[in-house]
Amino acid sequence: MSNTTKKPVKKKKPQQKYKVIVSDEETFEEIISLKTNNFQLFLFAFLYTIFVVILTTTIIFFTQFREYVPGYPSSDLLLSAAKITVKADSLERELALNAQFFSAIESVLRGDPNQTAQSILDDTLTQNDLGAAQIVAPIPQDSVLRAYVENQDKFNLTRNQLLIDSKSYYSPVKGVVTDGFDIEKNHFAVDVSVDIGTPVKAILAGTVLFSEWSVETGHVILLDHGENLISVYKHNSKILKSQNETVRAGEVIAFSGEEGALSSGPHLHFEIWKNGLPIDPETILSFE
Repeated sequence: MSNTTKKPVKKKKPQQKYKVIVSDEETFEEIISLKTNNFQLFLFAFLYTIFVVILTTTIIFFTQFREYVPGYPSSDLLLSAAKITVKADSLERELALNAQFFSAIESVLRGDPNQTAQSILDDTLTQNDLGAAQIVAPIPQDSVLRAYVENQDKFNLTRNQLLIDSKSYYSPVKGVVTDGFDIEKNHFAVDVSVDIGTPVKAILAGTVLFSEWSVETGHVILLDHGENLISVYKHNSKILKSQNETVRAGEVIAFSGEEGALSSGPHLHFEIWKNGLPIDPETILSFE
């Protein structure tokens, strides 16, 4: 006979079962009982954990409790930041417009109508217009013709004078015009010969844009009369108004003189600018 011994076969351990009982504390009477096993317990614990995570995330990110999380900004702070951003953008645009405006005023002081006209053009063009201008390539012949027409029309009084003829002006001084408005000589003003100390009057009511002394033109004062209309008074011996002051039509704003290196004698150098372009003062004012 064979002495071989058979190895015992391991029986699979049956899945362990549990029974959860809820009973009365005093009478031990069974109220609720629940039978479960290892897999069901694991599944229940897993689902419970998922539920707790979702609930906690929802409470933190979709309720006011998120403000208590360290490093998370509050809604008031976000609102304040948005308002500050809007104000900063507005201030940035306002500063850009002011810079362009003062650049135009500087061009008026230098007597450069081309730059001021370009400033007005930049203000009126929209971003779409600029994009279209960049896309369409100009034809050389068309550019030459356009430049000629614009040069002829730039100092055409019909366009700008119609906008200012309806107003009632005061003559700044009475005297003899020694040097008139001359485009070819780049003299965009009239020089009126008067005695030193003659009162200089504002042609219209307005606000003082500029009131300073310069080496070339002496005491200079610029008035803003609204509707892109500016008057300029140069070579004064004394100025009576300061920047940002308001003046009445016909009010004395300065006394004439011969101040400045460009002065050739006692006179008033007077200019009128409309929409960034010079206007011949003698077409609307009488100096005699």
